[in-house]
Amino acid sequence: MQGKLQLSGRGVGCVRGGREVFSRLDFEATSGEVVAVVGRNGSGKTSLLRLIAGLLVPAGGTIVLEGGNPEMTLPEQCHYLGHRDALKPALTVAENLSFWADFLGGERADAAESLATVGLDHATHLPAGFLSAGQRRRLSLARLLTVRRPVWLLDEPTNALDVAGQDMFGSLMQQHLARGGMIIAATHGPLGVETRELRIGEMA
Repeated sequence: MQGKLQLSGRGVGCVRGGREVFSRLDFEATSGEVVAVVGRNGSGKTSLLRLIAGLLVPAGGTIVLEGGNPEMTLPEQCHYLGHRDALKPALTVAENLSFWADFLGGERADAAESLATVGLDHATHLPAGFLSAGQRRRLSLARLLTVRRPVWLLDEPTNALDVAGQDMFGSLMQQHLARGGMIIAATHGPLGVETRELRIGEMA
């Protein structure tokens, strides 16, 4: 990780399909912190994560990361994990993880170790299409471990995880925070770690 991170949004607006989702939103997050983005359905929780990840263009305002790698853009320092698992069903567990590691580039950890950490070392050669919903989510989490990035943007990350999976993920988050990372998560429920809430869409 780099030095202490500070992610700040000032006056951020989002328009999708000609509809204003939110406007003049201010937020911030620092190293070692989990920010839980909460709000009603359609309030813009996922849109905010996608704005930070560079997948959407803000309708206004600025989003800036201070303390990160000055030679990399904000999206290049983010991991965006959507609520749907982006996997190719015909590829094996190992092949899916290898694909994402090659696509994302950057610092890479041992893929086999990552799979073991999330409890999928026994399914390395199994096609992803054969995995249960919980196993698919575990494979997505392995991506966070294999390619090291300081900012985790997580959309309902505990979906489909059983109690053991949620406990495992809680440990992974704590380790990431201890290394100086930060987490911004859109969620409707508890994450199993201490969080600071960011409520959006209150005035919609």
